[in-house]
Order: sequence, then structure tokens, then C-alpha cells
Amino acid sequence: MPAATRRLFVAVAPPEAVRRRISSIADRLRTAAGPAAAQLRWVAPENVHVTLQFLGAVPVERVEAVESAVRAVGAGGRPLGLEVGGAGGFPSSRRPRDVWLGLGGDVPALAGIAAELGRRLAPLGFPPDDRAFSPHLTLARARDPRGIPGLAGALAEAGASEPVAWRVSELLLHESHLSPRGPRYEVISRAPLGG
Repeated sequence: MPAATRRLFVAVAPPEAVRRRISSIADRLRTAAGPAAAQLRWVAPENVHVTLQFLGAVPVERVEAVESAVRAVGAGGRPLGLEVGGAGGFPSSRRPRDVWLGLGGDVPALAGIAAELGRRLAPLGFPPDDRAFSPHLTLARARDPRGIPGLAGALAEAGASEPVAWRVSELLLHESHLSPRGPRYEVISRAPLGG
């Protein structure tokens, strides 16, 4: 019988007022994208977050150690000011597979927190991602793995939205529950920044 696991990731998430503004930007982007919008799976507003480290399937007996590591990183940090602004796509705006909003503000400090999470979680069996940390808020993913053409103009228009600021005061350990209707994220632990 396989060992029980929980699908976990560490993130920061905007407060409800900022989520509403992000949702409004996503609605304008969906309208500007026209028929191409139907080729995207849109992220539910309550699921918008900035992933700091994806852990994947974590054996239940290691969850407590993961929570402890995340709390230690939070205690060693400080609250941050982030700003949502700009839009783009991975791997490019010309044919994105992922549509995102960018972040400004205390991004170097956020990158430092992500790096410290990597250092603390690696000994537990969760090495950091090999790719450089690129903080963003994913709004949609292409249904076609080759990406969706024709979104560059809509992304430029969405990127011209007025920046939206928020204060990050905690790290969140989420459990991801997958279903045919899409993922549902549950916060299982909170780690205040600065203790």
C-alpha cells in the first residue's frame, strides 16, 4: 500500500481587495483577447498566488518538519511591499502557455525568502527549482501545450493597468486538492514574516 502524501507548496497570496482588482484586470484581458480567451483555462480569483516553492507529494510524516522550516524562514524575514503591474506570457507574449501579471516592489527580498526556503527545505528532500525565481501571478494557462497566438496586444493592454500594491505579512503552506473542476488550495499553515 503506497504511503499517504499531501501535495504541498509554499506561497504568498494577495488579500481579498487586491484579488478583486486582479480579477478585474483578468476580465479586461479576457475581453481584449476575444476568441483566444476560450483557448485558456483561467485561474479562479481565490487561487491567485505567488509560488515560492512547489514541494509536490509530501509524505504525511514529513509535513510537520516542512511546517517548522517554513515558520523558521518566516521568522527570519520581514513584511514586504509588493506591487502588481505589467502582464506577459511564458515562454513569450507572442505565443504564451501561461498568462501572468508581474510584480514589483520588494521583489529582491521575496527572492531572498524563496532562496532561504530552498536552503531549509532541501535537507528534507525538497530541493529548490533549477530555474531562476521569477515571481508572478498566473492568470491563465493555454489548453494547447504549444501556447496561444494572438494575445500580445491584449497582454500589452492589460499590462498598462494601474499598479496595485499590497503588503505581504506571512508565508502560506498550501495543500493542493486536484479535481476535474480544477484545483482547490487549502492553507494548512501560516508563518508570519518577522515572527
